[in-house]
Amino acid sequence: MDQDPKERIKAERRAALNAACDLVGGEAKLGELLGKSRSHVSTWKLRGMIPAEMAIPIERVSGVPRHVLRPDLYPVEEAST
Repeated sequence: MDQDPKERIKAERRAALNAACDLVGGEAKLGELLGKSRSHVSTWKLRGMIPAEMAIPIERVSGVPRHVLRPDLYPVEEAST
């Protein structure tokens, strides 16, 4: 059975946030770098969504691209031919 599209999107966003956490040293460290608590980061993971205003700051501190964190807001631009 195929996964529900909404659940698939949440799983992809959780994976992106997990990658950001791994790259900086964990949920607590990501929260610290962003001026947020570890519980904020944990809640974002649980929901499968980061707040719109956090995509660029997370990208800056972790290197995970904003289009991976929030593709609904930052779609990948197609290369011009």
